[in-house]
Amino acid sequence: MFKFITDKPFLVNLLVAAVLAFLLIFLTLQTLGWITKHGEYLTVPSVKGKNTEEATKFLESKGFDVVVQDSIYTDTLQRGTIIKQLPDANATVKINRTVYITVNRYIPPMIAMPSLEGKSLNFALNILDRSHLLLGDTVYRADFMKGAIIEQRYKGKRIDPGAKIQWGSRIDLVISGGLNENTMVVPDLIGLTYQQAKNQIDSLGILLNLVPDPTVRDTLNAFIYKQNPSHLDVLKKPLYIRSGMVMDVWLSPVMMNLYDSSGNN
Repeated sequence: MFKFITDKPFLVNLLVAAVLAFLLIFLTLQTLGWITKHGEYLTVPSVKGKNTEEATKFLESKGFDVVVQDSIYTDTLQRGTIIKQLPDANATVKINRTVYITVNRYIPPMIAMPSLEGKSLNFALNILDRSHLLLGDTVYRADFMKGAIIEQRYKGKRIDPGAKIQWGSRIDLVISGGLNENTMVVPDLIGLTYQQAKNQIDSLGILLNLVPDPTVRDTLNAFIYKQNPSHLDVLKKPLYIRSGMVMDVWLSPVMMNLYDSSGNN
């Protein structure tokens, strides 16, 4: 059984075994290096500011894997472009390394409308800026809180605090210009559409308050059939009003002749 060992010197057998072990280890390391591409490196190109789709194809063609790590929104940068990359540009990495990118979103996010009413114009502008919103039109209206925001509007309608609105939207502000102590005759609005009455009233600094009517669908084109205060009193003498005061109006989808300008039958 031990004839092979006893026929040859022990040192020769030991040397052969050592050589075989060395060859086996060497071949194993070479194979691992080939499998893992040991010693092969690439320089990461810069893709910041480039279109996401085009940059992804470019990186993959250079031997990189690409993963979108995050997406944020910055209104000063072009939408759909790369804001950040990791590893950084010109870094030397092993082949098949993953490049993580952060992308500027195509669609601006929705944010909560802040509360501006009752605040000064300067403070409201600061809140708009911090909320990533823009100032639209400003309208001054007679009101005792001079210089304060008395209404916030979006696309022509008042918007409530907390309502969802797109980043970068323009907000119109109605600002108090103080009260005008001069009185004027209450305007006769009976028979006018709400739009016509509003155009007339806004120039006088008087506020309109709509009394709800479930039959009215088109508010702007609905007709005013009753108002308070009335144009005339019961003795048919004119009544007076000041800028900044409120008039209640009742609307009808069709023209009505049931009431005269005093609001009586």
